[in-house]
Amino acid sequence: MSKKPIIFFDLETTGVNTSSDRIVQIGAIKVFPGEDKTEEKNVLINPTIRIPKGASDVHGITDEDVKDKPKFGQIAKSFFDWLSGSDLAGYNSDNFDVPMLAAEFERVGITFPEEGTSFIDVIKLERLVNSHKLENTYRRYTGEDMEDAHDALADVKATMIIFQKQLENNPDLPVEAAEIDKFCQG
Repeated sequence: MSKKPIIFFDLETTGVNTSSDRIVQIGAIKVFPGEDKTEEKNVLINPTIRIPKGASDVHGITDEDVKDKPKFGQIAKSFFDWLSGSDLAGYNSDNFDVPMLAAEFERVGITFPEEGTSFIDVIKLERLVNSHKLENTYRRYTGEDMEDAHDALADVKATMIIFQKQLENNPDLPVEAAEIDKFCQG
């Protein structure tokens, strides 16, 4: 475990564009190394712009919920001080949460992250510890070893089984090819 505290955090926002969208919620838990102690923050923020319905549909936060909440600039200094001296962790945080938080801090004149901050993106770690090689994915979904790996027809059969298991295990996935393609493109 780290020698510095690690802060696991997540942001809910008005959208995904770091230059035009804003934070509406910060959830964070600071874990202290070698101690049975944590500190938790859960802050709603007035983004000063309208929260689009699509964003509200995702996170459930509406304009009404945040109208009387502090603006980011009002909490930025104390939040930065709370983050200071810690490493940061999140899920897909390198691609979204860290850049969004950095943009918000930049808008209020605070340089973030501070030098020496390490980042743990749990999705990247997950991709490393759970191999996405065909035979390993097949084993994860079926509990069986794949026979004849790297034989083209055997690989196709394994891929079909994995796909069927993905659909069975995730009933909310689309089933039409065009819808799956669109879903996978994000």
